[in-house]
Parts: sequence; C-alpha cells; structure tokens
Amino acid sequence: MHPALSYTERPPVTAEEEAYNFLLGAICSGRYRKGDRLVAEEIASEIGTSRMPVREAFRRLDAQGLVTLRPNRGAVVSGLDIEQMSEVFEMRSALEGLAIRVATPKLTERHLTLLERLLDDMDNCGDDAAQWVMRHRIFHEYLCSLSERPRLLKQIVALYSLIEAPMRLWLEHGEKPLSGREEHQQIIDALRSGDPALAERVIHEHIEGTLPSLTEFLQNEQ
Repeated sequence: MHPALSYTERPPVTAEEEAYNFLLGAICSGRYRKGDRLVAEEIASEIGTSRMPVREAFRRLDAQGLVTLRPNRGAVVSGLDIEQMSEVFEMRSALEGLAIRVATPKLTERHLTLLERLLDDMDNCGDDAAQWVMRHRIFHEYLCSLSERPRLLKQIVALYSLIEAPMRLWLEHGEKPLSGREEHQQIIDALRSGDPALAERVIHEHIEGTLPSLTEFLQNEQ
C-alpha cells in the first residue's frame, strides 16, 4: 500500500461531512463573512440534505471557533481569534518539533523520496488554495507519522484542523504565494542530514515564521 494513502483526499462519506465541507469552503472562500447568520433550513435546501446534518456541522464548526451557535437561531460566523491562533501555532511548533526529532533517526531514503513527491504535489496545485492547503496538511501529517507515536500524531492532526480554514482564507485572499517549496525543501534537507536537533529547529522556524504574516492578514479581516 502507498505509505501516504492515509493522508490523501477524504471525500464526504456522510451527510454531516458533506455539510461541514460545504460550510467550511463557503467560510474560507469569503462567501460567508464574520457576523453572517447561517440558517440550517436554507443551507440544507441548497445542498440537498436534511437539517440535522447541517446542525451537526454547525456544532463541529463551533468547536473549531469558526461559528457561534445561538439557541433556536442557527449559527453566526465568528471571525478568528488572534490569540487562539497564536496558541495553536505555538503548540504545533512544539509537537511537530518533537515528532520530527523522534522521526529523524528512523528515516530511510524511501521516506525522503516520498516527502519530495508530496512536495511536488503541493507545487502542482497552482493557484488552487484549497488543494494546496490539503496537500500541505498531507505533507506535515505524513512527516509526523514517521515518529510512530500515534497519540502525538492525533494531537497534531487536531491542531491542524483548527488552522485549516484561516490558512485557506489567507491563501485565497492574502498576498502570500502558494509555493512554499523552498521552506519545505529545507525541512527535507534537514531530515536528510540525520541531525534530529537541526530538523527540530528547522520545523520550529518554518511553523513560527508563518504566524506573523497570517495574523496580520487576519487582523485586517476583522
């Protein structure tokens, strides 16, 4: 089995997942903006489902901080909390740094070749921000999975879920170029060196270096 198959596209398998993906895309694309009221009945009619999956999707988005649930009034698009975003990036930096430090001594040329291939996949997305963010996530999740620490990976995946929407919003409406080729190549080069401390330092710099531009964009959006 291809080693990265677990991190490839995950098509909707339930009505709730379909509703969630629809709403996430609409928020990320700017169709729904901060303060907009979301009505379950209207959304359910648009995507051809019942109200219950849409309400479950509201709960999921509420847990991610993207909407605020209001009893008997549907949901309202929340906007993004800069302090929470900063905290998530700090946690990602620490946990991904740990994962990569642990993974580095275990890596083979086969792993590095696959990472290069995943990096090519990111480049091939062109100006499609949604695809780039998905491929970026695949790259990071696969890399962290090489630590062979499933509980650690679970926490990293959960953190990435919190930043997926703002990352897409930034790439679709901000000025950051979609190609992160150079930064991600530096990660692979550090891994290839076999030095766990170097690899950890490079991933810290990569994750923490993204935050200032992202938070500046989000502040302007609010």
